[in-house]
This record gives sequence, C-alpha cells and structure tokens, in this order.
Amino acid sequence: MATVAVIGLGGMGSRMAGRLLDAGHDLVVWNRTRQRADDLVARGAVAADSPAQAARHADLVITMLSDPAALQEVAEGPQGILAGATASTTLVEMSTVGPAAVRRLAAMLPAGVDLLDAPVLGSVSEAEAGSLRIFVGGPEPLVQRWIPVLGALGSPMHVGPLGAGAAAKLVANSTLLGVLTVLGEALALADGLGLPRDMAFEVLSATPVGSQADRRRPAIESGQFPLRFALSLARKDAELVASAAESAGVELPVAAAAGQWVAAAQEAGLGDRDYSAVIAHIIDAARSA
Repeated sequence: MATVAVIGLGGMGSRMAGRLLDAGHDLVVWNRTRQRADDLVARGAVAADSPAQAARHADLVITMLSDPAALQEVAEGPQGILAGATASTTLVEMSTVGPAAVRRLAAMLPAGVDLLDAPVLGSVSEAEAGSLRIFVGGPEPLVQRWIPVLGALGSPMHVGPLGAGAAAKLVANSTLLGVLTVLGEALALADGLGLPRDMAFEVLSATPVGSQADRRRPAIESGQFPLRFALSLARKDAELVASAAESAGVELPVAAAAGQWVAAAQEAGLGDRDYSAVIAHIIDAARSA
C-alpha cells in the first residue's frame, strides 16, 4: 500500500481521505485549520505540520483545495508541497483550478517529481461513497501506476495528457451551470405565462433538462437547497470557464450568461447556499422585474 498525503480537508478532501484510510493506505494529512484533521488522526492518519512535511513522507500527494490561489499558497514557498517533494513523489491535483493553474504547477516541479491533474465530478455524498468521476490528465504509464489508489475514490477516466483533466472538468461544469440556469429561466417563463407549476414540471420532464427538473423539484418547491456544493464555489468555476474560453479564443455567450446569473445570486446573499439555489434566484428576479 502507498503512503498518501491529502492536502486540504474541507468537505471533499476529508471524505476522500477517509476513503483512502478505509482502503488501507497510510495517510498523512494537512489542513490550514489543524482541527479538521482530528477525526482522521483518531482513525490512524498522521497530521503534518506543513504541506512540505506532508509531501516529504508520501509517495502520492493529493491536493483538494478551493481555488488556484489556495493551490499556489500550499504548493509554493519554503513550507510548500514542492519544497518537500522528492524524486519519488507524484502529485495529483484534484481541485477545480483550470488548465492555467496546472501549467503553472507543472513548470515549478523539482526534477523527478511527477504530476497528474485529476479533478472530480461529484459532491460530498459521492466523495463519501467513493463514487466520484475522476478526469485524469497525464502520461499513460503514470496514470496506470496510480489507478489503484484513485480507484478508492471513484471511477478514474484517462482523458489525455497533463492538463486534459482540468479542461474536462471545466467542460463538465459549463454544462451543469448552463442546465441549472436554463431550468430557472424555463420555470420563470412558465410563471410569467400563467402555466401552473405542476404542469410546468410535467412539460419539462419531456425535455433534455427533464432529469434535472425532477431532481431539483423538491428543493424548488420547498425553497430549501441542501448544501452539497456552495454557490460561491460555482461562481469561481464559472469564472474559470470564462477565463479558459478567453485564453482559447472561444466565445461562449450561454456560459457567460449562466455565470452572470450565478454571480447575481451570490451578490443577493446566496453564496453559502447550494449552487442550485441559483434557480430560486432566477425565478425571484423574474417576478420582481
């Protein structure tokens, strides 16, 4: 079994770390707020004093962080991951940070240190169950070497060379945000045209957004959106999509509109609610227009 370090013990990272313990791996953990490691330490993990120390004692270092700035903070500097990584270390960047952040990290790797980018599709329930979809970018031999470890977290899919994982995650996220905002606008239109909500959902069930309409209906009707993925993080992801599209010279007016809705929802005070609360914001905004 490998010795694995997990850097970042938020809702996702802590559950992923737990899965690795359950799979029998030796685990080293680090988090800015040290108390977040307590439950894992009680189960047998070792808490490191710095990202560098965590990397120094691990074969594989997994990062699961909020954004590119957080990755830069824990990777660089005298106490960062790169300061502790050795020629036998493989880094696996599993956050949603975009291709540019992966390129920056790759350019700073010490000699002999390997890197995969492997962001995930899914939220805390999938992380706890080990059913995440994992988009892995990197050379085939390196991917195959670490598939047994990543398999404890979900279903790895090798999508191409380094950076392809980050690209695939943005493609997936652009569709998720687009579907939610289209659903919100469709319900707002139904309200405006006087179509009863029950009938609106019945109509939507026959469309390409039907599965999302069915899944989100209880939350929409109750006004309660159980937190799985914070809307503030969805806004960060929308901004990453916009930045990547601009760098690639690709115009995405629909994705831009979805990003504007998410930003407006956060500015309306919904940033700490689930990202699907953007649907309620769209409906409310249409009523007050």
